[in-house]
Amino acid sequence: MTLHIERARSRRPITWLTLVGVLLLPVLIGGILVAALYNPAERLDNMSAAIVNEDDPVTIDDQLVPLGRQLTAGLVEGSDEIASNLDWTISNADDAAAGLADGTYQAVVTIPANFSAAATSTAPGGTPEQATIEVATPPDSKVVDDAITAQVTSAAASILGQQLSQVYLENVFLGFTTLGDQLGEAASGAHQLADGATEAAGGATALAGGTAQLSEGASGLATGAEQLGGGLDTIAAGIRSVSSGATQLADGVYAGADTIEADGIVPQQITDLAAQSAGATASAADLSGGVAADVGALAAQCTAVSTDTVFCDSLAAAAADATTAAQTSGGAAQAAGGTSFALDQFAATAPGEFAGRLRTIADNVGALAGGLDQLAGGTAQSAAGARQLGSGATQLAGGIDEAGVGATSLADGVAQLATGTTTLADGLDQASSAVPSYTDEDATSLATVVADPVAAEGVGSTLFGASAVPLLATLALWFGGLGTFVALQAASRRALTSRAPSAVLALRGLAPAAALGAVQGLLVAGVVQLAASYDWGQWSLFAALCVLAGVAFAAVNQALVAVFGGAGRWLAALVGVLAVATGVVSTVPGVLSEVASLLPTAPAYNGMLAALTDAEGLGAGIAGLLIWSLLAFIATTLAVARRRVARSRDLLAASPAAA
Repeated sequence: MTLHIERARSRRPITWLTLVGVLLLPVLIGGILVAALYNPAERLDNMSAAIVNEDDPVTIDDQLVPLGRQLTAGLVEGSDEIASNLDWTISNADDAAAGLADGTYQAVVTIPANFSAAATSTAPGGTPEQATIEVATPPDSKVVDDAITAQVTSAAASILGQQLSQVYLENVFLGFTTLGDQLGEAASGAHQLADGATEAAGGATALAGGTAQLSEGASGLATGAEQLGGGLDTIAAGIRSVSSGATQLADGVYAGADTIEADGIVPQQITDLAAQSAGATASAADLSGGVAADVGALAAQCTAVSTDTVFCDSLAAAAADATTAAQTSGGAAQAAGGTSFALDQFAATAPGEFAGRLRTIADNVGALAGGLDQLAGGTAQSAAGARQLGSGATQLAGGIDEAGVGATSLADGVAQLATGTTTLADGLDQASSAVPSYTDEDATSLATVVADPVAAEGVGSTLFGASAVPLLATLALWFGGLGTFVALQAASRRALTSRAPSAVLALRGLAPAAALGAVQGLLVAGVVQLAASYDWGQWSLFAALCVLAGVAFAAVNQALVAVFGGAGRWLAALVGVLAVATGVVSTVPGVLSEVASLLPTAPAYNGMLAALTDAEGLGAGIAGLLIWSLLAFIATTLAVARRRVARSRDLLAASPAAA
C-alpha cells in the first residue's frame, strides 16, 4: 500500500513499511541508548576484574593484621549502597596479566606487599607511609570502564582507610582521657609536694632560728670553759700547796716521833698540826669532789656540742682521773681526821707507842701528799681540757653561725620551691581540666565523625546524573527527525506547478513528519518509563515534552533539508554531535557550550530535565521548541517559494531536444 507522500531523492511512493521504519528509528536509538547507558551501576557484574593480593600481614601487639585480605574481602563483598558489584576473581600476577591482555578481565587491582605495613605505619614508633593499591586497565577498555573501576576501588580503599583512621583516632581520644587522669594524679602529687615543701620551708626557718640559739649556747659554753680552765688552774695550785703542807706535816710528824722517843713526851704543837692537817685535807677532798663533778658534767656535754671525738675522749679520761683523785682525797681526809683524833686520844699514852703511831700517821700523810700531787696534775689536765673545750666551742659557734646562714638560704630556697611547686600543681590542675575525657562510646562516636568529617548527601551512584534520560531522549528524537527527512521529501517537487500557496505546500510536507515526530516522542517516552519507572505525573509532563520535541525536530530537520539540501542533513548530524558533546560533561570548552545553547536541542533537553527533576526551565523549554518550530516552518516556506521560481536553464533541461 502506497501513500501520497513524496519520497526524498526518488519518485517512488512512500509505503507504510517506510513510515514504520522512520517511526521506529528514534525508538530503536533511544531504546538502545537507554538500555546500554542508563544506570550502569546496576549491571556492574557484567565487568570482570581480578584481585592480586601480594600483601604481607603485620603483627601489632601480638595480633595479626592482614589488611590486604580485608581490602580483598571488601571489594568482593561490595557495599550496601551499591546494588551491584564487579565480578571479582582472586588471582595471581601472571594470570591477571594474561587475563587483562586477552580481555578476560576489564581491570586488575594489585595490593602490594607493604600494604599492611604502610597502612599501620601511623602506630607509635613507626614512620608514617601512605598505603597504595594499583589499578590497571587494558588500553582498549571502554570509555567509562576506567571510571567505574576507579570508583569501586577508591570507595573500598576509602572505607578501609576510614576504618583505620577511626581506630587510630579512638586510641588518640582514649589517650586524652588517660593523659587527663595522669595529669590529675600528677597535680595531686604536686599539691602534696607543695604542702611538704611549705612545711619544709617552715622547718628550715625554724632551723635557722635554732642555729642562732645554738650558736649563742656554744659561745656561752666557750666562755664558761675558759673560766673553768682558770678556776681549775687555781685549784691545782691550791692542791699543790696542800700537798706541800702534807709533805711538811709528814716530815714534822716523823720529827715529832723521834722527839717523843727521845724526850718521852707528846708536844702540843703536834696535835695542833694534826688537827690543821685534818681540816686542810678535808677541804682538799671537798674541792677535789667539786672538780670531779664539774669535769664530769663537761665530759657529758662534750658530745652534744662538739664533733671532736678525740677531745671528748680526753675530757672523759680527765673526768675519770678527777673522780679517782677525789676519792683518794676523801680517803686521805678520813685518814687525817683519824690521825687528829688519835693524837688527841693517845696524847697521854706511852711515848714509845705514841711515836710508832706518829710514824704510821706520817706514812699516811706522805701518801696523802703523793695523792694530792696526782690530784694537782689531774686538775691541771682538766684545766687544759677546759681550755680546749672553750676553743672547740668557739669554733663550733662559728660553724653554727655558718650553718645558720645556710639554714636561712635553705629556708628561702625551700620557700621558692614550695611556691613553684604550687604553681606547677595549679598548672597541672588546669591542664587536667583542659584535656578532654571520653568514654569508649564517646571516643568511638567522635572517631567515626573525625575519620569521615564530611558526607555528601544526595549523591547518586548511577555514574550518570538525572540528566541522562533527557539527553538520551533528545538525541533519539533529533536523529528520528533527521531520519524522517532522509526518507521524506522536505519540499514538494510539485511546488513549481502547484497553485497552492507556499505555506500550504510547506505544511503538506511537514504534516506527515510532524505526526511521525509526535508518535516518536510518545514511543520514546514509553521506552524511558519502562527503564526508569518515573512517577506518572512526572512522566506525563515528560511525555508531552517528547511529543512537542518530536514535532519541533521534524520542522527543523525539514527546514535544514529544504534550505540546504543534502548539506542540511550533514548540519543536522552536526547538531546531534554537539548535543552529545556538551551534554555529557561540564568541562567542555565554553565556546561549544554557548553554540549548543543556541541549537534547537537545547530547549528540548532543558524542558525534559525540568519535567523530571526540580530544575527550572520548563516554560522556557516549551517556548523555545515552539519558536524553533515557527522559525523552521517559515524557513521551509521560503525555500518552497524559492523553488516556485523557474530558471531558464531548468526549463531547457526539462524540455525535449528539437528534432
